[in-house]
This record gives sequence, structure tokens and C-alpha cells, in this order.
Amino acid sequence: MGKFRFIETEMEGLYIVEPTVFGDERGYFMETFNDEFAPYVTHIDGTPCQYVQDNESSSRRGVLRGMHLQLTQPQGKLVRVIEGEVYDVAADVRPGSPTYGRHLGVYLSAENRRQLLVPEGFLHGFLVVSPTARFVYKCTRLYAPQDEFGVQWNDPDLAIGWPLPEEEIILAPKDRVSHSLRELMEKQGK
Repeated sequence: MGKFRFIETEMEGLYIVEPTVFGDERGYFMETFNDEFAPYVTHIDGTPCQYVQDNESSSRRGVLRGMHLQLTQPQGKLVRVIEGEVYDVAADVRPGSPTYGRHLGVYLSAENRRQLLVPEGFLHGFLVVSPTARFVYKCTRLYAPQDEFGVQWNDPDLAIGWPLPEEEIILAPKDRVSHSLRELMEKQGK
């Protein structure tokens, strides 16, 4: 029996992952990653790959990090929350994908222990909905700031239903000047 349940979504390659949690009066134990992920972790061209970088961030309520991707060196991600709760969003922007422009939003928390397996070619972002949150993730490629591209968190073509009102959203300067989904489509030749 596997240690993980991979829940398919409507977008190919995007999975909600539920770990098996062993708990008793002392607390709990779970694996967060093992070789069961191997068939699911691929480059955008379908070739197998490995995670090469781990990241961690800490943010307060209202912080929205996203929506980002790397254009020529796309990163797949395995994301989870180890403290607090976030609303995590992945949007398919793979050229030629039948689900291009669609997104999935899920709550990830230290309590529900869910993970999101985000394939290469997706925009990704999250909004902190608890007082604070610590967010950890693995990436299939190294961070390349010169290759990063951002789409506005409130782009009308993405139409993401963020769970906090706009006046509570806290953005980094780079996210205040992000592009539109239409600009990304033009850049991709769509």
C-alpha cells in the first residue's frame, strides 16, 4: 500500500496529494515525499526529473505571493503548509493544453496536511488566510529570476476567487506590476 493518495484534478498532471498519517496520543508521523512521486514528477516535455531545490517562506495573513512561473526553465512544484493555512492556486498556462487558462484553488494547512503537486507550465500562487503561515515546497528547476514572469493576481481572464477582500491583500512590489494573461498568451504565441 502506498503512503500517498494522488487525487486527480481536471488538469493533466495537477494532483492534490494526501499523505498517510500515523497518529496516537504522542502526536503523529507521516512521510511527505518518497519515490512514489517518481511517475508524477516530469519536465514539461514529459521526461522524468527530480526535485533540485527546497524552499520555505513565512508570511502573515493577507500576503499573496503569485501568480508566477518561469518561461523557459519552468518549475514543477510540490507545495505544502507546515504552519497555518493558505489558499493555494495553480493555473494551467501550458501552450496547447486543452485546459489553458483554467485554475484550481485548494486550502492547504498544517491541519489537513494536503499537498499540491504542480506540474511545469503552471502559474502558481497562494494567499495566507491564517494569522501566519509557513509554506514549504520542492522545485524541479533552480530559481532563475531573469526567467520569471508574473500574471496579475486579479486578472479577469483567470477570474480567481480569492477568499479575502481586495483591501486585505498584501502584495510584493513586483506583484503590483505583473502582466495580464493575454500578455502571457502573446508571449507564448497563442
